[in-house]
Amino acid sequence: MYTEKSVVKCESGLHNRQATFFIQKANEFRSSIWIEVDDRKINAKSLLGVLSMAITTGTEAISFDAAWGNEDTQALIDILGKYNVKATFFVVGDWVDKYPESVKALHDAGHEVMNHSLHHDHYNALTADQVVADVTACNEKIAAITGVTPCLIRCPYGEYDDHVISAIRSMGMEPIQWDVDSLDWKDYDADTICQRVTSKLSPGSIVLFHNAALHTPEALPAILDHMAREGYSLLPISQLIYRENYTIDHAGRQFCQAQSEQ
Repeated sequence: MYTEKSVVKCESGLHNRQATFFIQKANEFRSSIWIEVDDRKINAKSLLGVLSMAITTGTEAISFDAAWGNEDTQALIDILGKYNVKATFFVVGDWVDKYPESVKALHDAGHEVMNHSLHHDHYNALTADQVVADVTACNEKIAAITGVTPCLIRCPYGEYDDHVISAIRSMGMEPIQWDVDSLDWKDYDADTICQRVTSKLSPGSIVLFHNAALHTPEALPAILDHMAREGYSLLPISQLIYRENYTIDHAGRQFCQAQSEQ
């Protein structure tokens, strides 16, 4: 467990030197340091989920977490369809129960529907068996509607530790984080969301949005226009990441094994 004295607060971003420094020091001294990135607390010595990709081509992924509201899901589907963009939606099992028609609409529109836990519990507080049971139950709810069992999960609150990551990977699934956080859930206006996202993008980025944030539908077209101008192409996360023969560095950046050995 973390304590307030062991928490180092850092701004999100792939090239955050402050977070990287403390992670390296935690590894060097085998100490227990927790990195707080925005509202996530992650053990600096823990196994990492994928935050971004180590690639030089202009390919990125955008993702949406769906846990509670559903006011704008169809609007997001329509905007993404206009730009011919396929995204990854991480959905909570309770949300699937409430909005099965939206889960089907996402799948029918060609978007990935992936796991965001059953009830949005804190996984660090669960045993490994409880994590597996929770993930499995959510997978089954999603598969019952889409016909596709999720292969990716985003842990609730972006929190995880070694036992959570190990439990998830024991199921053949990959935990996915993000390196660009829109913070749209804070109800920033569209211009602020757009500036925050576009200023942090880099090849291989994974961007986090929420399906029910107040100004995300308003901000999304300008962000997609910017990505197009910069020559970025967008893929669902499962098509962006490596599923085998890879390594993940201390910043959560995923490398092809051959690439990391060069």
